[in-house]
Amino acid sequence: MTWLITGGAGYIGAHVVRAMTKSSEPVVVLDDLSSGLASRLLPDVPFVRGSLLDRELLDRTLAGHSVTGVIHLAAKKQVGESVEQPLKYYRDNVHGLTVLLEAVVAADVRRFVFSSSAAVYGTPDVELVSEETPCVPINPYGETKLTGEWLVRAAGRAHGIGTACLRYFNVAGAAEPELADTGVSNIVPMFFDAVTRGGAPGIFGDDYPTPDGTCVRDYIHVRDLADAHLAAARKLAGAGDLTVNIGTGEGVSVRGMADLVAKITGRGEPAAQVLPRRPGDPAQVVAAVGRAREELGWTSTLSVEDMVSSAWDGWCLRHPEAR
Repeated sequence: MTWLITGGAGYIGAHVVRAMTKSSEPVVVLDDLSSGLASRLLPDVPFVRGSLLDRELLDRTLAGHSVTGVIHLAAKKQVGESVEQPLKYYRDNVHGLTVLLEAVVAADVRRFVFSSSAAVYGTPDVELVSEETPCVPINPYGETKLTGEWLVRAAGRAHGIGTACLRYFNVAGAAEPELADTGVSNIVPMFFDAVTRGGAPGIFGDDYPTPDGTCVRDYIHVRDLADAHLAAARKLAGAGDLTVNIGTGEGVSVRGMADLVAKITGRGEPAAQVLPRRPGDPAQVVAAVGRAREELGWTSTLSVEDMVSSAWDGWCLRHPEAR
């Protein structure tokens, strides 16, 4: 059995590749390196450079590597960019998935794990977000993830493919410094960038109905997330579908995260600056995680301190001046 991992040179994808290979699951990586890094690729893992829109390449890859399962992580994922360029996001995230599923059906691949997102829920007004919470995405990125779930489930039902849609909450951390997130759009590297430049982390609003007035989010270590993919891949057998939240079930406020970053980096000054609220930010988004435990036998094991400290090691590897 060989798993094709699309987006396997990306931040999350590279961690999934390592989790799979460490557990003796053969994999092949497909990535166009538009945002992934060649340095994250393992030398003993087959690599195919190309686009999901290239059907001939997909057919050759699935057949040439005797692929029996797919973990699909390749996608555009910047919320703000999706608002500015919705056609790009629907082309890459929805049309690209459609082409991939057509190739999967033609090759008689029977297992498919889809990288989804808590963005499908939009701005839920509940204490814990369960898989039954209504999905009302508020941006094109979230829309493409929800549409992707519909496509995956429909193809699975029609063609006897076992499917799993994993709804990630806020991902942070690194299993190894060289695998750390290289962008600055997520909260942890965003705060690192601010303190490295001698500035103050920005907090968007401090008047929410939460204990300290700042938004509360569920942060999941990327290494735990990768292990969840391994669990989902091994769970799938035959037809049927799973939709599972991947989080910790515990919330951390934005101010709490800023304080933790200050502690771990040793950059306590200047203090975080409060900025105006961002439109559409819900006060709290925390995962209900019972289904992941029951269906996958998986629970998170790493703390938010583990996430920030490991991410800081990765940040300093690329920004030595930060030390």
